[in-house]
Amino acid sequence: MIQKIWNYISEVRKTSPLVHSITNYVVMNNTANALLAAGASPIMAHAHQEMKDMVNIAGAVVINIGTLDEYWVESMRLAIRQAEALKKPWILDPVGAGATPYRNAVLKELTSIYHPSVIRGNASEIMALAQMSVQTKGVDSTHQTEEAIGAAIHLNSTTAAVICVSGATDTIVHQQKTISLKNGDALMSKITGMGCSATALIAAFCAAHPENLFEATAAAMALMGVAGQKAAAMAKGPGSLQMHFLDILSTLTEEEFTELLILEETYASI
Repeated sequence: MIQKIWNYISEVRKTSPLVHSITNYVVMNNTANALLAAGASPIMAHAHQEMKDMVNIAGAVVINIGTLDEYWVESMRLAIRQAEALKKPWILDPVGAGATPYRNAVLKELTSIYHPSVIRGNASEIMALAQMSVQTKGVDSTHQTEEAIGAAIHLNSTTAAVICVSGATDTIVHQQKTISLKNGDALMSKITGMGCSATALIAAFCAAHPENLFEATAAAMALMGVAGQKAAAMAKGPGSLQMHFLDILSTLTEEEFTELLILEETYASI
């Protein structure tokens, strides 16, 4: 499995898939740079008039609800409809799920009327999205990954989306399969937009590998975790971590990746 995941990483670097992100003001620069460093190409547009055209040329779409407003929600609808019409993957990042009734209402629409290919969030966001009764602390998780596995299984069964719960352990759930990744570093939580960068990388990998979104998601999170772990070992704090993280996304070798990756897969009933 580790060799297969590295092949996914190599393919993204070779093909440079274009990712169209409808994302939030806070993380645009971070996620664009993460995509570029991993070998993908970012584009971020919100005008209603160009949504269809942007989706036409993109390999995948990111829908990130971090800074919601009514205009952007309509942009999201237009992009999602076009992605689904063209059978292109779109990835939902339910930033701050459970924080406000408006945010919950938008998420309910996006997951009940439309069909996300992948949903990535922290444990609290995934639990809130599954139950709509968990109060989150802004965009920060107040729960551990292990607490959200039941919610992830429920979301997978109700939406058919691959579910990724990110945290100290990243767990990807789909049908009767799970992959858990235990890389990364606690210092990553001190940089805004790391989770959003993970979602953007998932989109790039899904664009390059639409035939297996489960493995594509796992590969993106594996790259994210290993790069973050190596960067933290070199960093003096959050600022230098971000710099090293981008460098390692770009320069990571197969030998370094294979040596560090900690992966556990289960293909039995969960």
